[in-house]
Amino acid sequence: MSFSNAIRPHLPYLRRYARILTGSQASGDAYVRACLEAVLANPQDFGRHDSPKIALYQLFHATWDSSGGADHASALDRRLSQITPLHRQVMLLTSVEGFSTADAATIMRIDLAEAEAALVSAQKELEEGLATSVLIIEDEPIIALDLATVVERLGHRVCDTARTRTEAVQKADQHRPGLVLADIQLADNSSGIDAVRDILSGHDVPVIFITAYPERLLTGERPEPTYLITKPFMPETVAATISQALFFAAEPAEAS
Repeated sequence: MSFSNAIRPHLPYLRRYARILTGSQASGDAYVRACLEAVLANPQDFGRHDSPKIALYQLFHATWDSSGGADHASALDRRLSQITPLHRQVMLLTSVEGFSTADAATIMRIDLAEAEAALVSAQKELEEGLATSVLIIEDEPIIALDLATVVERLGHRVCDTARTRTEAVQKADQHRPGLVLADIQLADNSSGIDAVRDILSGHDVPVIFITAYPERLLTGERPEPTYLITKPFMPETVAATISQALFFAAEPAEAS
């Protein structure tokens, strides 16, 4: 299989991972570009693993480490100095990208025991001091309840739920949440993307999009969300992404 065909299915998800890791679309995309340039410069390195996906992520982390990615991330937020970068990376690889702990260890070039220990420590570190209020924009009651359960288990508070664009904007103005979880397709056929755009025009708040069709938002052809969860989702994925989004939020709103 050619290089381009081998990596093409995985690039949208590598971009998503890089954005979550850095907390920025621009920074994440820049690291992905640097990774691809490194692969093109040394294509023989890409074929060293049976899985193109693992090989791609492994080379991304090699690029990240060689270019001082951990130091760059630490400059993004004062709280990063209190969090172990390795723990966060292993958590994101397993919880968000769906790699096994063994695969994450391979990507990070660490042993399995170290990866397992990092995973245990990661969630606790990310949760400390991040409690906030959360607005859930979701038209399916069962899914909204599942999200609320995850939110509350992390120590946050659901301030309200909304089923339409209009409700979402009204409730964001009313509660001023510290985080928004937003579905794409809403009850009255309105758009969660439009709802979020309206909310962000008046509020500085991190947003996590949730959709059954992530490829529609990860085309590389227009501005894309930094935080994106695919339906059906695992609670661990939601928890990891919430913690990461709040981790990079400069001043998370306090729950009241």
